[in-house]
Amino acid sequence: MMRYTLAAAALAAVTVFGTTGTAEAGATLDAIRQNDVLRCGVNTGLAGFGIADEQGNWSGLDVDYCKGLAAAILGSADKVQYVPLSAQQRFTALQSGEVDVLSRNTTWTLTRDASLGLVFAGTWFYDGQGFMVPKELGVTSAMDLDGASVCVQPGTTTELNL
Repeated sequence: MMRYTLAAAALAAVTVFGTTGTAEAGATLDAIRQNDVLRCGVNTGLAGFGIADEQGNWSGLDVDYCKGLAAAILGSADKVQYVPLSAQQRFTALQSGEVDVLSRNTTWTLTRDASLGLVFAGTWFYDGQGFMVPKELGVTSAMDLDGASVCVQPGTTTELNL
């Protein structure tokens, strides 16, 4: 399984850094190699994707992607510095060079693709949106929630969709 993860990460690294054709991508790859560490922007804590335990050890799908990239670029999956980022911080951190790569839940939209000056590596996780409510409320449609209060993470497409 680890072999497939590393192979997929190597392919992703080539996709992200090798085919963009921009000077920024080459400069980022050069900086990663020079610093001998991949600075990877991850979620501040999303179980299954990116979360740190009490000892500061990170795990999850997004974290594994970072490890795979580090292994492909630097020869070791351990050469990763995880940088926890909120939804509001993620794009600024990538644009400013605070992180080399962003590996956290981020919706790829036409607006972001056209306006941020970033290269999305491609979709690798599909999800959707829904509401969880107590069964006893008898809700059968989102329309039944008209006027209800909901909680949503700010700065996300989920917020825009509501």
